[in-house]
Amino acid sequence: MIIGIGAGAGPEIILSSLALWSGNARVCVYTSPEFASAFEGHMVRVSSDPAAQMIEDLCSGTIDAAVRGSLPANHTLSFLRERAGVPSLERIALLETASGKRFLLAPVGVDEGWTVEEKISFVERARPMAEAFGLNSRVGIMSGGRIGDIGRHPRVDRTIEDALEVAAATGGDHVEILIEKAAGEYGVIIAPDGISGNLIFRTLALLGEGKAHGAPVANIGRIFVDTSRASSNYSNALFIANSLLKK
Repeated sequence: MIIGIGAGAGPEIILSSLALWSGNARVCVYTSPEFASAFEGHMVRVSSDPAAQMIEDLCSGTIDAAVRGSLPANHTLSFLRERAGVPSLERIALLETASGKRFLLAPVGVDEGWTVEEKISFVERARPMAEAFGLNSRVGIMSGGRIGDIGRHPRVDRTIEDALEVAAATGGDHVEILIEKAAGEYGVIIAPDGISGNLIFRTLALLGEGKAHGAPVANIGRIFVDTSRASSNYSNALFIANSLLKK
């Protein structure tokens, strides 16, 4: 098995990630001619457009999984969306709090998870991932307030109604707005919408001293793990890809 990883900027973080890698899959670095010499001794694929090359190789089956690494987000994800033929990418992030509690969070893209149907889809896709990562498969469905807040604002009411509907359809639990409680009890947490999910992600990873290990794309039929620029290395994203390959 081969996992591709993108190196679109300085090679140091990619090299440190490779040094930490101990999985059974081989790792191929996709990079430009500018950085190719830095990866001497490693499996390398050099291209003037490493993002496009890695995604083409992923979709053709030349490699079995891919990690974005330090490739530019907009270009890479836009090309992946077009090549996979989907209107949007559904990412499910593996997060870890400062105290070591891990959970899957979705949606994390601001344009994702705005309907009941989309949230149900995230639940169905996230449960097998939770099992692959050794998390419990309990699902907590968040809303924009507590049950007692009904009537305070139409938007809050709608998030509560949607959360109750998703919970009933999936066997999940409505955890209201209590993210601090849900993170300790549920392997999968569904945010009210993509904006609030993105804010949870950023607050935990960039302000709260937590970790963002990577976000697999769930709706393309291939294993692609998106990564955050806040990561100090991408070894955990490689392990996520490897775990999904095993599953």
